[in-house]
Amino acid sequence: MSEQLHKQQDELAKLMERYSGRDGVHTTAIPSLFFTRQSNVTGSNFGVYNPSFCIVVQGVKEVLLAQERFRYGPADYLVASVNLPVTGRVMEASPKVPYLSLKLEFTPSQILEILSDSEIRISQKENTKRGMFVSQLDLSLLDAVIRLVRLLDNLKDIPVLAPLFTKEILYRILQGQHGVVLGQIAIEGSSTKRIRNVIEHIMNNYDTSFRIEELSEIANMSTASLHRHFKEVTAMSPIQFQKQLRLQEARRLLLSESTDAGDVAFRVGYESPSQFSREYSRMFGFSPIQDIKRLRA
Repeated sequence: MSEQLHKQQDELAKLMERYSGRDGVHTTAIPSLFFTRQSNVTGSNFGVYNPSFCIVVQGVKEVLLAQERFRYGPADYLVASVNLPVTGRVMEASPKVPYLSLKLEFTPSQILEILSDSEIRISQKENTKRGMFVSQLDLSLLDAVIRLVRLLDNLKDIPVLAPLFTKEILYRILQGQHGVVLGQIAIEGSSTKRIRNVIEHIMNNYDTSFRIEELSEIANMSTASLHRHFKEVTAMSPIQFQKQLRLQEARRLLLSESTDAGDVAFRVGYESPSQFSREYSRMFGFSPIQDIKRLRA
């Protein structure tokens, strides 16, 4: 890593420490920008990545999408181009050098605006690719990130400059090695955009059973084509995707409300509490009751 890159990362780490200060996820005065700080390595954290750009300034993180591992540290950045249920773990962190990461969320309309304003050309016929990638961080991208974060010291500039710096960050990613993956989410008629519509439908109706024909209609694809493209983007089938959403929501409900596991099973769409318990144990390593007791302790 170049000396200049090191210098910029040091500045970014200092800024982030100032605006986080303690472990946890921190919102900022820029609504789409979040900081995470951890003083120790963590176990598995389950969640859904929204379309977002993520960099680790200190430490190392590993993200698991189905069976696929994405590991990234200060020399890299990670992008999720669609909503994806994942498992994340902080692999390197200490009280002296805490894990520090930044997440910038974005929308397909922001990507479309950049494609309309630039000479970047992405064909709707491009092959469908995985909706998550890790790429190498460069100076121009990191420079735009630092300018965005510096705005937290000048709140009055945020409404005008934050959208411009965000646009520059996304423009740099679109110009990069995996830019086509990001561009595909906004191109009308592309397979990825059609799969994104299916993902949104499942996310909004995760507690309801669906027929594969219904999803094929939303994607305007044959059932075989839907299965193939969905798996290429998300690394899982539509049923597996829905199952992850259901179990993550069930865990959240069990943690946030003093409620019965059987009741939660029905609320997230399971018809059989025993099947729910089996699948919950398979995903989280403990039965619902054991898991919640452990987490609360």
